[in-house]
Amino acid sequence: MSETPQAIIGITGGNAKSQTGADVFQLGRAYVEAILLAGGVPLLIPTGLDKPGLNALIHHLDGILFTGGGDIQTARFNGSPHPKIYGVDPERDNLEFDLLELALGRHLPFLAICRGAQVLNVAFGGGLHTHLADQLPNALKHDWFPAYPRDKYAHTVSLTRGSLLHEIFQADEVPVNSLHHQGISRVGEGLEAVAFAPDGLVEGLVVRGEPFALGVQWHPECLPEDAGMRALFKTFIAACQAQP
Repeated sequence: MSETPQAIIGITGGNAKSQTGADVFQLGRAYVEAILLAGGVPLLIPTGLDKPGLNALIHHLDGILFTGGGDIQTARFNGSPHPKIYGVDPERDNLEFDLLELALGRHLPFLAICRGAQVLNVAFGGGLHTHLADQLPNALKHDWFPAYPRDKYAHTVSLTRGSLLHEIFQADEVPVNSLHHQGISRVGEGLEAVAFAPDGLVEGLVVRGEPFALGVQWHPECLPEDAGMRALFKTFIAACQAQP
């Protein structure tokens, strides 16, 4: 009996400067390790690829992991300017929005984390708070970075019964870390909110009608000892392996 081929997972990242001042492509190691642990083969997707290049690449992928990072250009969602906005990278925005469009067109499974979940929401016409502490009434502290461990459990999220996340975690509520200062203000049309922080902030999204098109606002890759987070990545990889 032949083994199921390993799923090739494209992973997005961002632009940065090295200590010597060189331009580099940056990706957190935790994302790569999470894909490896779940049985996938990670493939880094650099910024700078145009749509034809992405279209050529996507034929070789079984799934995509949209990762965390800096803020999205506010013009993309008519967002309110705020002095805490940081890390805006138009080149990365262009790549990820184009890549998401191609993934949806091919019904390719994807998992979108933190910034990735926000990209997903904006792509469907949704809105974002550009700084939660000032714009979400009675907001919890969500920006537990950079002076805190990335695996710190910050709050719980409630999961909608019957949703993909509820099926994966087999729980109504799970503890999560929290490493973001922006968040979803209005859910995009065609998306469904399936996870919520105690202050009401949307923490999980699915694309209606897709077998695995999921966004989470927390960072499951930074919680590798958590059985639920491992199950999330394993379910993602299984969905990718099931692709024809």
